[in-house]
Amino acid sequence: MANKIPNLLIGCAAGFSGDRTDAALPVVRELINRAQPSVLIFETLAERTLALAQLARRGDPQAGYEPLLDDLLRPVLGLCMEHGIRIVSNFGAANPLGAARRIRELAREMGIKSPRIAVVHGDDVSGLQHRDLLKKMLGATMPCEPIASANAYIGAEPIADALRAGADIVVCGRVADPSLALGPALAHFGWRMDDWDRLARATMAGHLLECGSQVSGGYFADPGYKDVPGLASLGYPIAEIEESGDCTITKPAGSGGRIDERTVKEQLLYELHDPACYLTPDVVADITTARVRQVGPDRVRLEGVSGHQRPPSLKVNACFEAGWFAEGEISYAGARAEGRARLAAQVLRERLADTAPLRIDLIGVTSVLGDDTSSWLDNQVPGEARDVRLRVAMQHRERSQAERLVREVTALYCCGPAGGGGVRTGVRPRLGMVSCLVPREAVSVGHTMLDPQSPQAVA
Repeated sequence: MANKIPNLLIGCAAGFSGDRTDAALPVVRELINRAQPSVLIFETLAERTLALAQLARRGDPQAGYEPLLDDLLRPVLGLCMEHGIRIVSNFGAANPLGAARRIRELAREMGIKSPRIAVVHGDDVSGLQHRDLLKKMLGATMPCEPIASANAYIGAEPIADALRAGADIVVCGRVADPSLALGPALAHFGWRMDDWDRLARATMAGHLLECGSQVSGGYFADPGYKDVPGLASLGYPIAEIEESGDCTITKPAGSGGRIDERTVKEQLLYELHDPACYLTPDVVADITTARVRQVGPDRVRLEGVSGHQRPPSLKVNACFEAGWFAEGEISYAGARAEGRARLAAQVLRERLADTAPLRIDLIGVTSVLGDDTSSWLDNQVPGEARDVRLRVAMQHRERSQAERLVREVTALYCCGPAGGGGVRTGVRPRLGMVSCLVPREAVSVGHTMLDPQSPQAVA
């Protein structure tokens, strides 16, 4: 009788760029205490994050990877290497090789034996060699403005290959979020790439992990309706994946938050357009037959997910330069504050009528429920709010025109209604985004190992 492959623990210590940097240590300690094969993942990449990383790399060729890389890794890098916990992340963003070099330098600074670092490549399709492909697939939506980034959502296979080749750390750019967990599961269990049910189950385990503390109560919390204890000390999730692909979701013992059927179901449905057809680069997952059940305190089991053949295409997001974004804010308080804020908004509309449409929000009155046309400002009956912050924003192709908004908001100190204060303004580059599908065979993916000494990566 063949030996049973032990379960794989995958802990997630970040759900986006800018997430808490103290989350990894409790997760790693829990993995160590469990004494099972373990992997730590960091999910730090979103669509806009990657485009901004490309812009950062333009200004500095050494930049373009996760800016909190040191803060995320320093607390746990030594422990992971000492206890054989592998690390997989997309914190490479626009510069995976740069991130790998920085990890090598960090290990040296900490006196840690240089880890074997793999760099996954192939997601970046912004080069000239891909331009004709993008033009063909984007068609009329192909931007005339310079492209800042174009990245394909690649899958788990190069991650699995890197781990099989002995990598301690795998650095990726744009891979599909669930693939960060599926890759280690593929390497650990040795599944075939057409074992659709197992791939789908591990993919959904990755989907539960990918937003970090969302599944352990963070984004779930709604006081008095969905109460979550210990929100200030949330425990980040750990998935225990079985050879069947089914998983149990838990969190570090003693940490805050909660994991129950409701938190898991909410995260399971997060960004899921069709429960019968969740498209990923690795598999099409079907959760219509899935079962979610509590099996212990802060322990929820997901089973019964099925899978179908992966799509023939890969999704590509292309971000392009779209002019400049300007915004300004000023506060009004006390008697007739709302009326003064409305008058200030009208002044700005008249002063900037020849530039571009303004987005106007009265924070504390109407902001989240407003719209970009600002028509609500004319149609809503003024109220009596006594603490109002006026926010005005504009997008323009020319920076000089965008900067006019900044000057006009600042001028409200003396040229506007009485009592305005606390002005804050800013101008920054604006990015637009278009998406398309490209044939899978048009994107060549793989990994290279970073030479422990050389600045280059080697096969």
